[in-house]
Amino acid sequence: MASLETGKRETLPRSSSSARGSFHPISLRSRCSRFLLFKRLDYLQWISTVAVFLFFVALFQMFLPGSVTDKNIPLQRIQHADMELLSEIRELHFGETLKFHPWKLLSKFHKDADDGVSTSNLTKKRFAYRKPQLALVFPDLLVDPQQILMVTVAASLQEIGYSIQVFSLEEGPMRAVWGRIGVPLNIIQTGDSNEIAVDWLNYDGIILNYLEARGLFSSFMKEPFKSVPLIWTIHESTLAIRLRQYNSSGQVELLNDWKRIFARASVIVYPNYFLPMMYSILDSSNYFVIPGSPSEIWQANTFVSHPIKNIRSRMGYDDDDLVIVIVGSRFLYRGLWLEHALILQALHSILENSSDVISSDHLKLVFLSGDSNSNYSLALKTVAHNLGYPKGSVIHIPFDGDVNSFLAVSDLVIYGSFLEEQAFPDILVKAMSFEKPIVAPDLNIIKKHINDGVNGYLFPKDDVRLLTQIIIEACSKGKLSAQASQIALVGKQTARNVTVSGVVEGYASLVGNVVKLPSEAALPKADIPPRLKETWQWNLFEAYDQSSYVNRTLRSLDLIGKVEQQYNLSHSDEAPEGGTFIYSIWEGERKIQMATIRKKREDDELKDRTDQTRGTWEDVYRNAKKADRLKNDLHEREDGELERTGQPICIYEPFYGEGAWPFLHHKSLYRGIGLSTKGRRPGADDIDAPSRLQLLGNPYYRQALGEYGAFFAIANRVDRIHRNAWIGFQSWRATARKANLSDIAEKRLVHAIQNRKHGDALYFWVNMDMEPRNPQQRDFWSFCDAVNAGNCKFAFGEALEKVYGIKHHNFSSLPPMPLDGDTWSVMHSWALPTKSFLEFVMFSSGRRMIYVDPVSGAFQEQHRLRTRRGQMWVKWFSFATLKSLDEDLAEEYDTEHPKRRWLWPQTGEVFWQGIYEREKNQRQQEKDKRRQQSKDKISRMRRKNRQKVIGKYVKPPPEDDVSLNSSAVNSNTRR
Repeated sequence: MASLETGKRETLPRSSSSARGSFHPISLRSRCSRFLLFKRLDYLQWISTVAVFLFFVALFQMFLPGSVTDKNIPLQRIQHADMELLSEIRELHFGETLKFHPWKLLSKFHKDADDGVSTSNLTKKRFAYRKPQLALVFPDLLVDPQQILMVTVAASLQEIGYSIQVFSLEEGPMRAVWGRIGVPLNIIQTGDSNEIAVDWLNYDGIILNYLEARGLFSSFMKEPFKSVPLIWTIHESTLAIRLRQYNSSGQVELLNDWKRIFARASVIVYPNYFLPMMYSILDSSNYFVIPGSPSEIWQANTFVSHPIKNIRSRMGYDDDDLVIVIVGSRFLYRGLWLEHALILQALHSILENSSDVISSDHLKLVFLSGDSNSNYSLALKTVAHNLGYPKGSVIHIPFDGDVNSFLAVSDLVIYGSFLEEQAFPDILVKAMSFEKPIVAPDLNIIKKHINDGVNGYLFPKDDVRLLTQIIIEACSKGKLSAQASQIALVGKQTARNVTVSGVVEGYASLVGNVVKLPSEAALPKADIPPRLKETWQWNLFEAYDQSSYVNRTLRSLDLIGKVEQQYNLSHSDEAPEGGTFIYSIWEGERKIQMATIRKKREDDELKDRTDQTRGTWEDVYRNAKKADRLKNDLHEREDGELERTGQPICIYEPFYGEGAWPFLHHKSLYRGIGLSTKGRRPGADDIDAPSRLQLLGNPYYRQALGEYGAFFAIANRVDRIHRNAWIGFQSWRATARKANLSDIAEKRLVHAIQNRKHGDALYFWVNMDMEPRNPQQRDFWSFCDAVNAGNCKFAFGEALEKVYGIKHHNFSSLPPMPLDGDTWSVMHSWALPTKSFLEFVMFSSGRRMIYVDPVSGAFQEQHRLRTRRGQMWVKWFSFATLKSLDEDLAEEYDTEHPKRRWLWPQTGEVFWQGIYEREKNQRQQEKDKRRQQSKDKISRMRRKNRQKVIGKYVKPPPEDDVSLNSSAVNSNTRR
């Protein structure tokens, strides 16, 4: 987190209750001793000190429970009662150190520079084939001071070597301004689900502007754009005020949502040192301050160009009144009350000793400090009354009040804070822009821009008595002197561009530290031309009426309101109007779904009850294993999958993360393959690459392999997932670049494949000549070196030496890449027969190369085979040679089981002849085992002891026979 470095003086938020609660009468002696140490005091200093003491007493009475402020306390009583305390006072120190330091952010910059990843590092081999790419992103193109700032910064960044593109969600008048400085502008296109279709990987860094750009974070917080350096400039304070309400009302989820968004930015830039304090609750150690903005000048010019009639009289001031506005630091620290008391005492001396300057009835003092929630106004009036100021002559205006009106009607502005600031105060810039003479203490940052008696007045911060003398010189009979008016005019010219140099240099330095440039990008120049640091680009905005300046406060409030409304809707327990009707519809739909599920379950049960042929347990086990292997094929197929089955080719689109979704096709010709289990499209027939190749579950290997991971995942047991005769791949980034196949090109490609127009060939449609990283159209090896930090030839030679033992010290042993005027394939957008693809993943695939125009579908053969004969490394890249090497590695892995970290076995199926023989022997052994088990069973049955017959069963005669016999017996008897 950015820290606040303080000395003795504590700094508190403007409306903090701790500022009030820290005062107590018991600690009066110690606290005064802590703040007030004077040198030898003359009469005026004694009076000033007493006034301070009176001020403290007034504060104690206000903040103690049940106390009543007595406005009639005599000054002599206070002096007499505390003479002993005042005698101990020796010296007064103003403005102890108060600084904002982003320690962690600066440490990261230094660490990156030491590791050689920042633009300032010169040890990495660079080729400077292209300029660094920056994207400036705005929610709209309306005219306002932030646009002036960014136009000025962009012009400087262009001059030192950056290439810049502007993106906006809406059109606006700023298009013409950006066009005048040669910056291309793009309107961001969103899909049906508000998906942002921009490939942010094309840019080395992004500068995002305004709180209203929050909606764009839906893209920046998704892979693969999470790692893109992002600088977010915030000039609005509206959200900071709301954050207090979220914290107090328990809206933790809403607060955490903003924290998550703020944490995504690499750096959040503020224009002053006060805003980081306001947004401290969201700090993720990524805050940075580049002080300065044309906002104060713009506001003053806008106010003056449309004056309010009789504004002075409307505010209660006469023409004879001398209105002096006392401004100061935005921070509320304990010494501020002391400083204001000294200013009051110094100005009161004018009324007592120099009545010809101004009468007491016409001196009007306006103190600008704090906010509307503090009790500072009552305390200030109490001190003014006890010093003898007429009632109503001293008023207090908070910073969130009508500051512009009071500065416009003022005659003189005094900077009444002795705190050493880190940047020139914004309030002084605004006062000077109103063409008001300023009087300020000789603080270091103020002396840097103000020359005493030239564009302002300076007085020693440890001798406030000189302030009285300056006011006497600047005013006469209630009016400004001619010298003071001239000083005010020069001051206005100074304020117009007082912070330009710091802003331009600050952004150039910040971008240089944040952006990580690849090896093919040129480093920016170190020095910015002085002419670009002297003034804001006012000339580009002269055609625009300043009254058309957009109110960013209202627009940011509108955004915050929408976010809160969405949050409230998602957490509301109340049913909306018409809830009964909506519930009835939902209930009916639920019953329909339940009936459908019940019917499907019954159909499945009936299907399982159908008569099946009986078999052995071995048959049941075999069928179960087969069903388990084919379980992915048992799901109900989509129309696209059924169409894909009858096509000659399927083109796979590897992607990583939800950020690539807008660039993936939904046609049956294409199929996505996700390199990560996360970020898969719901309802889409995408392939989960990590489930087919477990190596891709490791983020390191997934990033190192890139799209080759998808090639290995498809090639691994390819028959289980790909059954088309041809296979193709297309990068989603080619679609983002609008280099993908058009509908006409798709049809022509499929037709050529079906008719075998070019035989066993490789078709590609993204060529190296159109690659933005190769504007100079270098040859193959030069371009490869450029995008790989000069390591392409080296890495290839190392691989050849390791595999074949070829020495590569002079790189003469590299495969020749013909320089015949033809081009090569880039971005992995190609198609070839499936059989050839399996050879390709083994790095063998010498084929005809056919370039397909992605728009027209025209075919053009590249590097014809007859011109390559005798130059191709057939013996090194033949399928038989690589297959033999593959089997040797597989034998080593299968037999020795090495313990070392070895990537090769994890890239696909490990197979060699020994595995085939072993599996064959295992199958034969299992067959012999089953045969032996059958013989043993038969033998056991034959040798089985059988029990002897105990008796013989005699079947009884039929009943008819019995009746006949009975008749025969009876007849014989009668005889």
